[in-house]
Formats: sequence, structure tokens, C-alpha cells
Amino acid sequence: MRNYKAYILGEDGHIIGRLDLECIDDDDAKLQARKLAIGQAVELWEGARKIATFQPTNPDPG
Repeated sequence: MRNYKAYILGEDGHIIGRLDLECIDDDDAKLQARKLAIGQAVELWEGARKIATFQPTNPDPG
């Protein structure tokens, strides 16, 4: 397992929270981080390597 950090970003782009993720690989980490991007942007990092940024999605109305 590899260690990743998912940074939750506020509307101004500043970090407002962080979650530690243990994932098998980058694809698994992206899947987990994408799920966190409901209503807020998320940046995914492994150490000093930025993996991806996920823009906020709207919550499912159903």
C-alpha cells in the first residue's frame, strides 16, 4: 500500500482539510479522491508529487 494525501480546498483555493489515504496505486487513489470532491475541490498528492486535482461535483439529488 502507498500513502497519499487528499487536500480539501475551499472556494478561495486554500487548503481547509486533509485526509490520509492508503491505496494500492495511483488509479485507486484517484478513485478515492474523486469521491471526496462532492461540493469541494480536492488535490491528490503522494509526497511531493501532485497526482491530480478534482473539481467539485454537485451532490446527487436522488
